[in-house]
Amino acid sequence: MRGLLLMLDFVPNHTGLDHPWVEDHPEYYVPGTEADLARAPQNYTMRGDRLLAHGRDPYFSGWPDTLQLDYGNPATQAAMRGELLAAASLCDGLRCDMAMLILPEVFQRTWGIAAQPFWPDAIQAVRAARPGFVFMAEVYWDLEWTMQRQGFDYAYDKRLYDRLREGHARPVREHLHAGLDYQGKLARFMENHDEPRAAATFTRPIHEAAAIITYLSPGLRFFHQGQFEGRTRRISPHLVRAPVEAADAALQQFYERLRTVVQEPVLRDGDWSLLECVPAWDQNWTWDCFVACLWKDASGARRIVAVNYADHQSQCYVRLPREDPGGRAVRFEDLMGAAGTVVFDRERSDLDTRGLFLDMPSWGYHVFGVTALEDTHVDRPPASAAAAREGVLAAHTR
Repeated sequence: MRGLLLMLDFVPNHTGLDHPWVEDHPEYYVPGTEADLARAPQNYTMRGDRLLAHGRDPYFSGWPDTLQLDYGNPATQAAMRGELLAAASLCDGLRCDMAMLILPEVFQRTWGIAAQPFWPDAIQAVRAARPGFVFMAEVYWDLEWTMQRQGFDYAYDKRLYDRLREGHARPVREHLHAGLDYQGKLARFMENHDEPRAAATFTRPIHEAAAIITYLSPGLRFFHQGQFEGRTRRISPHLVRAPVEAADAALQQFYERLRTVVQEPVLRDGDWSLLECVPAWDQNWTWDCFVACLWKDASGARRIVAVNYADHQSQCYVRLPREDPGGRAVRFEDLMGAAGTVVFDRERSDLDTRGLFLDMPSWGYHVFGVTALEDTHVDRPPASAAAAREGVLAAHTR
């Protein structure tokens, strides 16, 4: 009734210590030797009379509550395809845990065992039975594009998250220059069960600015339980319970506004492009602190997103496409203002010549609804770079 779909978690790399296969099919697991146990005792465990490997990735010790599946064994792969089909019959999509660990090159590096690719055939088998089924890969180590080519609809965008945490606009902007065939298949997030809580990681102003960039970029918008309420305690998946925390009312209100904006058709089905930002005047380097983009659709709807992703006031001109929108003047309505909608009217000719002038506080943001006007009696931005500079300096002295 509510139009909700169910996505379950699928763990392809390992099972628990008590899985029935441990007794019924121990050949499905990576075995160990006495030499392995002596060299890395933390990575192996005795199960009955067999020494088996704990599940792990190539950079860390094994997870002691798991056993590693052997993807070099065709029988293991066949059994896991069956498990994938069974899980897919229960839901509408699967989030696949550490999906890159069973790529042949990663598996070989971790275990020294040659393996055939698993994902392409397994995903195709599910889609033959369930057209439209959605696969999302948890993936790291810059393997997002690889997982997309394996057949995944979406892959975690850890790089955007890391760059936002670093707090600099240029690496974020450079990341958003990637092709839309790639970006459209990225899952954008601020937190997940493996990462610290966003409310504990980012101060409030940075949190809001980072969320505007994250969730108004192309791709899948991925929110975590408790994020809207500003939860600060990260909960271990093994614990399955959480302490009582008071909700952050101000952050809840921010996310309510953001979710309203995100649900607009233009921000779900429209076309996205990164906008160019240029100096407001010579030697003003703060233009480099902006991230700005445009959403538009065939109905004429336009949304401009602009963020000053820096810890100081910044100015720039944002270059706008000349055809967006028509009219002799343009109205910009800020849809994310906490105190209500703020409206700016600008002449079309000035926008075409110089762009949209922005003077924004640290970590400031706008999400503008853009409409065309015929009235040319509008507020003018500074007529020159010198006037713009003087206006900013005056604002600092008030």
